[in-house]
Amino acid sequence: MDLVPIVGAAAAVCSTASFLPQAWRIIRTADTRSLSTPMYVLTVVGFGLWLAYGISRREWPLMVSNGLCFVTSAFILAMKLMPQRKRKAVARTLDPTA
Repeated sequence: MDLVPIVGAAAAVCSTASFLPQAWRIIRTADTRSLSTPMYVLTVVGFGLWLAYGISRREWPLMVSNGLCFVTSAFILAMKLMPQRKRKAVARTLDPTA
């Protein structure tokens, strides 16, 4: 049994899922004060580059996992950069109970 694909899939799932709690917290609270803008800029750029690399190599695991990470981290960055009033409106739209 080759463990390499299993380890790669587990890494992709963990990396992708790691942004979901932060995104959900932002949706629930509309609070982004504690987030580092430079960190999320670098993260989004990094995932964008990994996605481009995966596309250029036609490697689906790289494209899917980094594409999902790119979208999720870009959402977090966009919420961070939005004015508070607009951020709250987006959060209410995504979770009316927030």
